[in-house]
Amino acid sequence: MDTRSSSRPHGRPAFITRERVGVALLFLMNGFMVGAWAPKIPEFAGRLGLSESALGLMILTFGLGSIVMMPIAGSQIARFGSSQVSKVAAILLTPTLLLLTWVGDVWTGAVAIFLFGGLLGAMDVAMNANAVSVEKHMRRSIMSSCHAFWSLGGLVGSSTGGFLIEHIGVSAHVILVTILAALMIVAAWRTVLHDAPHPDEANHAAARRLPLSPLPWLIGIMALFCMIPEGAILDWGALYMRNELAASVSLSGLAYAAFSLTMAAMRFAGDLIRDRFGAVMTLRVCSVIAILGLLLIGFAENAPMAIAGFALAGIGISNIVPICFSAAGNLPGMAAGVGLSVVTTMGYSGILVAPSGIGFIAEHTGLAAIFAGLSVLILVVLLLSSLARHADNAHH
Repeated sequence: MDTRSSSRPHGRPAFITRERVGVALLFLMNGFMVGAWAPKIPEFAGRLGLSESALGLMILTFGLGSIVMMPIAGSQIARFGSSQVSKVAAILLTPTLLLLTWVGDVWTGAVAIFLFGGLLGAMDVAMNANAVSVEKHMRRSIMSSCHAFWSLGGLVGSSTGGFLIEHIGVSAHVILVTILAALMIVAAWRTVLHDAPHPDEANHAAARRLPLSPLPWLIGIMALFCMIPEGAILDWGALYMRNELAASVSLSGLAYAAFSLTMAAMRFAGDLIRDRFGAVMTLRVCSVIAILGLLLIGFAENAPMAIAGFALAGIGISNIVPICFSAAGNLPGMAAGVGLSVVTTMGYSGILVAPSGIGFIAEHTGLAAIFAGLSVLILVVLLLSSLARHADNAHH
């Protein structure tokens, strides 16, 4: 057990601690790398001569990388502790955007994007496990604000990327991004909470195989059903506004902007709300707001009404995933990394895999029906909401 956490005072520690800053920097760096990649995709596709369907396969390779590496990271956390695994994953992740910029053919491109997706995913599991450790250490919720820093990193990376690529060029942009990411790791290095490995869990065969308890799988379904709508809004929101509500190009862009703005704001507030009302009540209220938002998007008669729906959906969805991750990391009798790797892998497959399926269905039904229909998934989350009580274990 870490000596710092065993000698803590009986009251709650300070609201902001070194360990909290350290893990927030990891989330910021991970989100920044994802955000910086988004504006590079058209150039990547052009350089390798990829058609739309070939680019779709590349993006699927990115997702497969994540899904392969996440469970591996989960088992390594039990052996080495989350701080070690997140640092190693972060160091390995840093040069991957350079690789993606300098590959010259489709096969090396596929290897590079598999590594990029895999290391992002591995770091994701490890930094979420570290956030769970910091929650236990501080005895207060920090998961939502960690995810807010991830959203913030994504916002900064994606909003500056296009401008920088245009003005300083592709290579200069990617070198700058790599240097900034490295600086964030250096800043976080000494402050990340060092959690001791769990040798008893690592030697335990159960740590290496998939858990038999239904709890992580049920919480994984909650994360999945919440991240499918998030992926749908990201990939199809602007298209819906443009094609079905006849919105202008600039107005269509506001769909995801409204969603991500309310989401980031609510994630910064989410920990205080959760500490005040408990995880179960917070999750239930969030689910109801998300359902109303999705229904409003689906039944919108004009663009402003849909934008209001996207903003509401952002408020509702914002804190569901952080609560699911906290619950997964605090399941009784289960290593934090193992429960988390199940839930993160299931959840992220919702963002990575589902949007392509949505395109196929939308050809037959239209996107309005899809957005309204997605509210049924959040209804399932609402029905399973009592499982969020495990998220409050961090405080006891």
